[in-house]
Amino acid sequence: MNISSIPNPDLAVTFDDKPNWEVSDNRRAGWHNLPTTTRYSMTLRAEGISPLSKEINWKIGDRSDVSRFLAVSHFSAFAVVRGDRVIFESYAPDFGPQQTHSVQSITKTHLNLMLGRVVADGLVDLDEKVGIYLPEIGSAYANATVRDVSNMNIENDYTEDWSDPNSLVFDMDAAIGWRPPREGQNEKPLREFLCGLTGSDLTNHGGELNYKSANTEILAWIVERVSGRPLRDWLLEIVEAAGYEGCFHISCDRVGVPILAGGVALTARDLARYGLLFARGGEGVDGRKVGDAQFIEETRKSTVGPTWETASGYMRYNRAMFTNGTFLGHGGWGGQYLLVNPDTDTAVVYFSVLENRTAEDLEFFAPLIEMMDSVAAS
Repeated sequence: MNISSIPNPDLAVTFDDKPNWEVSDNRRAGWHNLPTTTRYSMTLRAEGISPLSKEINWKIGDRSDVSRFLAVSHFSAFAVVRGDRVIFESYAPDFGPQQTHSVQSITKTHLNLMLGRVVADGLVDLDEKVGIYLPEIGSAYANATVRDVSNMNIENDYTEDWSDPNSLVFDMDAAIGWRPPREGQNEKPLREFLCGLTGSDLTNHGGELNYKSANTEILAWIVERVSGRPLRDWLLEIVEAAGYEGCFHISCDRVGVPILAGGVALTARDLARYGLLFARGGEGVDGRKVGDAQFIEETRKSTVGPTWETASGYMRYNRAMFTNGTFLGHGGWGGQYLLVNPDTDTAVVYFSVLENRTAEDLEFFAPLIEMMDSVAAS
């Protein structure tokens, strides 16, 4: 008997050369249900929870800059956690405090903790070439320094343009199980895809942020290689230190490599718990420590790294984080942001799902970051 199949309706490529779950009409459901949408995933849970008490400061919600972002149609969640208190939170009608949300590229910040640890342990030199640690890597990364890769400060042939169906970001999506391969191509594991990337002059001559999600996967591979520990163990250590109340979900490729460029889904409160690890120099619950306090503080205060201009000034991208010298943060494709102010022990989380063509809007992000920075500092 020959029983034929039909394409999975969530993953099948439809409008605008995107898988069905990523197109505008379905994107909100996709971001709200990432763990049950992608082909491969891993779930971890903490043994002990970091307790949070709720002491709402309603003046936060009364601020005009806050209420503006709570009123937009693509809003999902907003949470402000200071120390061990939830001082404000709000949720959309179709979302709630126990529901996980795709955080997309906020996932990249895990590399700051991982890289900080291997640098502190003397296993990685930020000024060494990637090819020293990954001899099998191709010309896109072999002669780039680890520092420049972590700062999104290199050039190569990998492209990340969500408006261009020929962009290589769509081939990486196929390698991580977020969509099927292009017609006539076979699905490659993530690291086989990375080894096939090419480049010649890797210098970022423009001096501005040259964002490439493949960079993060290169760093994750280096961490695993030099430490001799699987990425799963690194992630579990962070999960335990953060003391998540709910589950930590992360997408994987078909051979089980976790996707550190953007595969995580968490609740708003748990993302805030994670953010507080940076506020506290890597100190977690029950004496658990992750990352390196000096590395985190150097990241925050650094004047090195390519710039991104916003309405309120410049931010730099340094060691897998954005910083303006006061806060540490990162955004996620589609409308998420995590911002942490170590001076006030505050983490601010914003979830939303943009429904324009590319799921990108820099004019939206700049005032959002400005608002979150103000809330965290006040």
